[in-house]
Amino acid sequence: MKELPSKAQILDWIADNPTLSAKRDIAKAFGLKGAQRIDLKRVLKELEAEGHLEKRRKTYRDPDRLPPVSVLEVKAPSRDGDLFAKPLEWHGDGAEPVVLIIPRDSDPALGKGDRILARLTQVNDGEIGYEARLIRRIGASPKRIVGIFRKGSEGGRIVAIDKGADAEWSVAADATAGAKEGELVEAEQIGPRGRMGLPRARITERVGDPSEPKAVSLIAIHQHGIADDFPEEVLAEADAMKPAGLMGREDLRELPLITIDPVDARDRDDACFAQPDTDPANEGGHVIWVAIADVAHYVHTGSALDQEAWRRGNSSYFPDRVVPMLPDRLSGDLCSLHEGVPRACVAVRMVIDAHGDKKSHSFHRGLMRSPAALNYRQAQSAFDGNPDEKTAPLVEDVIKPIFAAFHALQSARHCRQPLDLDLPERKIVLAEDGTVESVNFAERLDAHRLIEEFMVLANVCAAETLIAKKTPLLFRVHEEPPPEKLDALRETAQASGLTLAKGQVLKTAHLNRLLHDAAGLDEAELINISTLRAMTQAYYSPQNFGHFGLALTHYAHFTSPIRRYSDLIVHRALISAHGWGTDGLTERDIERLEATAEHISQTERRSMTAERDTTDRYLAAFLSDRVGAELGGRISGIARFGVFVKLDETGADGLIPMRNLGREYFHYDQASQTLMGADTGVEIGLGQRVTVKLVDVAPVTGGIGLELIKLEDREMPGGRGDDRRRGGGGRRGGKPGKGGPKRKLDKARKKSAKTRAKVSRSRQAKR
Repeated sequence: MKELPSKAQILDWIADNPTLSAKRDIAKAFGLKGAQRIDLKRVLKELEAEGHLEKRRKTYRDPDRLPPVSVLEVKAPSRDGDLFAKPLEWHGDGAEPVVLIIPRDSDPALGKGDRILARLTQVNDGEIGYEARLIRRIGASPKRIVGIFRKGSEGGRIVAIDKGADAEWSVAADATAGAKEGELVEAEQIGPRGRMGLPRARITERVGDPSEPKAVSLIAIHQHGIADDFPEEVLAEADAMKPAGLMGREDLRELPLITIDPVDARDRDDACFAQPDTDPANEGGHVIWVAIADVAHYVHTGSALDQEAWRRGNSSYFPDRVVPMLPDRLSGDLCSLHEGVPRACVAVRMVIDAHGDKKSHSFHRGLMRSPAALNYRQAQSAFDGNPDEKTAPLVEDVIKPIFAAFHALQSARHCRQPLDLDLPERKIVLAEDGTVESVNFAERLDAHRLIEEFMVLANVCAAETLIAKKTPLLFRVHEEPPPEKLDALRETAQASGLTLAKGQVLKTAHLNRLLHDAAGLDEAELINISTLRAMTQAYYSPQNFGHFGLALTHYAHFTSPIRRYSDLIVHRALISAHGWGTDGLTERDIERLEATAEHISQTERRSMTAERDTTDRYLAAFLSDRVGAELGGRISGIARFGVFVKLDETGADGLIPMRNLGREYFHYDQASQTLMGADTGVEIGLGQRVTVKLVDVAPVTGGIGLELIKLEDREMPGGRGDDRRRGGGGRRGGKPGKGGPKRKLDKARKKSAKTRAKVSRSRQAKR
């Protein structure tokens, strides 16, 4: 009978034979039979208890080594283009090993987040621990979950925080990551339904107390997968940067290029200056300078900074924080046009005539020094005759000339007729502890419009220059509304007693005429919102399809490379087109323009959604102590399940579910976007004034539940003020009664059917 092997011998054998690690394989290797196999089982259990081995099903392996065939998650390509992967089956005590993927020509393209099954070979090559060869791709990253952890006897469950969602996931005891009851957590789904019929998940990060004010934006950041910390190599690269000097640049330091930003601006990436044109051939004209931070000087294609900026796509702005595209060393320092500090810039000099029409322009790579950093109110007050100590010396030579140039541009804008929506922006003001102090209308001054007009003109110049020089770029595209959305807008306008031109090529001037006719009417906000909803979403593209909303044929984003990757591409294109240096557009940039356009269009939408969700949660928190109060608002949406209302005071959006509309059945008409009471014939439509009761607020999800009290200052029939039961269909959500105004209901149905038929015939004729 052979001797039982020592623990060291067993561990060495498993290390040398990782594919033969079942108990019977070990017993066979050492010639163990009968009772000795029982002793082997005892030794293996001891090794497992001591942490030297890990049992997986019926096999044993060293937890400080990866199995020869393992599941990996692909990381983003390195600066050198190498592809690394995160081992998902690492259970060792030390740092997880570095796994380098060795691709074959026949392998499919792999991207960040892909999960693969790979064959691993241990190597001793510096920092690399394993080389991996693809066996097959098994899927993308698992579903990302952000929710509230509810502790249970055998682990717990995660409750979704998405508005309107009631999803839950079960979490095993060994997958909780130590999360506490009621804690906000991030998790990933790891399998189909398990115990209690719920899908299974494991917690990957504990975010914290969801009731804390600081958690509001963190929820959105985690929920939407926005990266909020920079990798060490990116920070190191940024920290190593030095300020750009004058070499290879024009000296623009004597130009009084001032910055005008919000009071709480985190970065200053644009500056401007204007003066009367001294050319006799352009009497009454102006010369406008717009200078933009030269981010391309610091962020080169393929660098760690570039890869991280591409991944983020843009900065994300929340009431309490900014998640920047670039580290603070750049966004808040070297690329921020601080007062009195020399800064690298790309500037455009634009000449306009007295009517605001552009006559010429030219681009310059320079070094500037801003004499003053102003906020919008400061600049406006100075122009209005109330300068402060800082702006007083600038009024005659700087502030008045830029406003004069702006007024000329307004004339050109009036002729061009870009879409002129009137949708006041609400601003959430936070107290020092992060709670909502107030919700105000954002101030809208001529100083705001001035900067907007200057930036639009600079963006047009960038697009025109690159088109003329046949240099690839990313355009900002906004296509005209689709016919079905225009038909819906036209119906809304008709219901409000207004008209929208039909049977001709749609121009923004037609929409502006509708908005102008609605101004001052009760339906004005409804028409503005409906017009906005009719618009397509703007996006980025290497192809130029024009910008409908701005009524421009050539448009690109050039003015914010600190916070938008699209602008960085345009800057690189301008550098290449003018031969300013080697830090321009590369072949790699050009090859992936399509992919970049699609990616940054998606990251932009992601940020917009996250910012909107955060606003919803802050507004819900602000209203949470007013449950039971009656509030005024206007109907902003109609759906089969209820009515959306925009509240007057805060601009928050709440939902009146069908059960809270009244004690009768409501017929939903999708074409006319109306609800009609089956018993009373009362019609609920877009834009109507309502008084609602705040019945439910969920700050964690941002949900606001309402009950309809009055419609156009009239008590709702069958509602709180009328408890009489009506024959047949008196219950909420019940079937329609027989005694109601059936003729009115039939008439509405016929009208709706007639409208749908008319729209259908129109669409067929257009085909």
